[in-house]
Formats: sequence, C-alpha cells, structure tokens
Amino acid sequence: MSDGIVSSAFEWLDNTAGVNLSIFYDAFDRARFLEGAALTIKLSVLCIFLSIAIGIIGAALQASPFRLTNRLARAYVALFRNTPPVVQMFFFFFVLGGALRFHESDGHVFQFSNFFWATISLSFYYGSFNIEIFRAGLEAVPTQTVQAAEALGYRRLQILRHVFLPLAFRVSLPALGNNLVSLVKATSLAYAIAVPEITYVSSEIWSDHFNVAEMMIVLLVFYLAIIGLMVFSLRKLEAYLRIPGYHGGGTVT
Repeated sequence: MSDGIVSSAFEWLDNTAGVNLSIFYDAFDRARFLEGAALTIKLSVLCIFLSIAIGIIGAALQASPFRLTNRLARAYVALFRNTPPVVQMFFFFFVLGGALRFHESDGHVFQFSNFFWATISLSFYYGSFNIEIFRAGLEAVPTQTVQAAEALGYRRLQILRHVFLPLAFRVSLPALGNNLVSLVKATSLAYAIAVPEITYVSSEIWSDHFNVAEMMIVLLVFYLAIIGLMVFSLRKLEAYLRIPGYHGGGTVT
C-alpha cells in the first residue's frame, strides 16, 4: 500500500513539476538501479580486500633482504602509481582481455568478464598505494619496541604477530582509510568498460527519460551515503585501536 502511494507521488511530481525520478515509480528502472548499486558495492568490497592483500604482500617484498624481490616491488609501485587508472583499465580489458581467450571443447570461447578486469585493474592500482602505506607503517614501528619484546622472551613470529604488525597497522590506518575511500569513489571508472555499476545504469536511465539532473543528484546522494558510512566506520575503528601516547593518529577525510 505504502509503496503504491510513494510511486503515485513521484509520478505526480513528474507530471506536474517535471521532476522525473523514475526509479521511484517505474519498476523496471528501480530494479536495474538497485542491481547497479549492488554491483558497485560488490566491486568496492572485492577491490578493498584485494588491494589490501596486494599492499601487505608488496610491503613484505619491499622489506625483503633479497634485492630481486625488492626491485620487483618497487617497479610495480612505480608502474601502477604513475599511469592513469582508466588507461590501466583499458589495457587490462582490451589488451589482456583480448589475449586471454580460451577455446572450449564445445566450440565456445571463454573470456574473462569486464567486471573481472575492472576488479583486477582497480585492485592493482590502489594496491600500489597500499604498498607504500604499509611500508611506511612498518618503518614507523620503533626498534626499541621490538627490542623490548625480544628482551621479554618473545620469538620472532610472536613479535611479528603481537607487536610489529598491530602497531604498523595502527600507524597505517589513517592513510589506508583515505586510499580505500578513493578506491570506492573510483569504482565509477568501471563505466568506461561497460560494467553495469550504478553510474552506467544511471546513464541508461537518463538516456531513456532525459532526466540527467535528477539522476545525477541521486548518484551524488548514493555516493555521499556510502562514503559517509565508510568514513564513520573507519574513524570508529581508528579510535578503537588508538593507543594513548603512542602516536598522534589522524582522521580519515
């Protein structure tokens, strides 16, 4: 009953004032908009986890005593940090995506989806920034703290697990939070390779109804809500993990 009232109200608003928010009264538009929003959230979550994993592995390789792994990690950071993310996305989708095609026994050709390449591209790009963030966090842990743990009889793995990594994560968290917020906003770049995330779907809707202004406002509100919730959660996590007197901390913006 209430859904019908809301739909009728927005349809009346379109007919009388010309404010066309079709996602509130058109079932088809609403369904594809919600699917696009869900895909944006899915893409964001996958990229966050993958980029953090890349950051941890890359920081470990940079801290490695082996010159080869150290140079490979530095080369990776230099390559991905110094080229535009949309160009990288085009490269992954058109070049690697075109090359990695596999012929199956039934005659069909398998290739990775545009969603897959958007996930890989954004994870690799923001993972390169996470490498530097985690590297700085590791270097910020005082050697005296590690020496104190050794004096207390902690073994190397115990020091790494209970002392080194927890402190490094706390130091890295403000910068890491800012980078992850940027990552979520950058998921809209997947529009460039036709991933049906919320920006792409919104463009289809405003092409059908010529309601560009209304859909742009809806997009802004969506991203403000998602980013606002994310920033709030990161600040709460940062406050929860802060050790009084250990470091000045920071805030996610």
